[in-house]
Amino acid sequence: MGKHLVIVGAGHAHLTVLKNLKDFKDAGHRVTVVSSSPLHYYSGMGPGMLSGIYRPEEIRFNVKKMSEDRGAAFVEDNAVKIHPRERKIDLQSGKQLSYDALSLNTGSYVPTMAALPADGSVFTVKPIEKLLAARRRIREDLKAKDLRIAVIGGGPTGVEVAGNLERLAKAEPGGCRITLVAGTRLLAEFSGRVRRLALKSLTSRHIQVIEGAKATAVRDHVVELSDGAAVENDYVFMAVGVQPSTLFLDSGLPTGRDGGLLVNKFLQSVAYPELFGGGDCISFEPRPLAKVGVYAVRQNPILLNNLLNILNGGALQEFAPQETFLLALNMGDGTAVVRWHSLVWGGPLGFVLKNYIDRKFMKAFQA
Repeated sequence: MGKHLVIVGAGHAHLTVLKNLKDFKDAGHRVTVVSSSPLHYYSGMGPGMLSGIYRPEEIRFNVKKMSEDRGAAFVEDNAVKIHPRERKIDLQSGKQLSYDALSLNTGSYVPTMAALPADGSVFTVKPIEKLLAARRRIREDLKAKDLRIAVIGGGPTGVEVAGNLERLAKAEPGGCRITLVAGTRLLAEFSGRVRRLALKSLTSRHIQVIEGAKATAVRDHVVELSDGAAVENDYVFMAVGVQPSTLFLDSGLPTGRDGGLLVNKFLQSVAYPELFGGGDCISFEPRPLAKVGVYAVRQNPILLNNLLNILNGGALQEFAPQETFLLALNMGDGTAVVRWHSLVWGGPLGFVLKNYIDRKFMKAFQA
């Protein structure tokens, strides 16, 4: 007798599963895909969409079409609680789904500070749709006035957003002053050469980079810093890292220190063998993983194999994350800073490489 697989979140780690849903149907199983939107945006190309390098339709997947074309039911909704003993999920709409196996790729969110302005002047870098809304609003404003924009966060996303904001502003009539509040140090987790190349790219285009101070509050169009200074602004972009949703804590499931679903080497819940997960929403028990898309992409075939075999009966496959990964920062000016093992370089060739990799990934999964 066929079983019911429920997939919650149609993000990067689930794309191979979605592409091969026919395998589940051919085995006699039923599949339901739950996603907050019929479209899923690829975060690796988000800053490029902000600047206009890419059109929105070039960086998104039609996950509803992918699901329905391959025989799955698609539900536009959000999961709010999991009842693992009863094998049921509560949805935001009030509906409830039962499952025999459940796979979760609910992504992450950008934590924000308390008491943010209510005028819509603060944008988080996730979900990626926020960057699209920001692009529209900034372009409209720059037709009539100059702007001051603050980016909070000195990691890869903050660097890419700052660089791509400069490209966006340069194409419009108004002037724009961009300030990146980098915290203790710009790209603190990376080598000195990576930091120097990124810093040179930003400062050469008159983007102010503040190191040695953290943002402590955002209010009344002012970012307050830990050293007592303040950055006046019209808009703020929050790029201060990501955290898994509270779904797993709210459901009483075992989690890692960051609140992500705690999974073993098979990407399987340590407590409930019919639960699986991938991407930013998990905490990998064997060792901590950076919240980068490359791990989610590499988890794709593992989740496909393990979900099929948990339903059909068969051996599970281990996920073995690589020790190092390619870093390619889209600086927004037709160049990229690239790190591969000990090799680091910057320039147009770096962007050609990143663009090729990103477009190849999109082509593999776009409906």
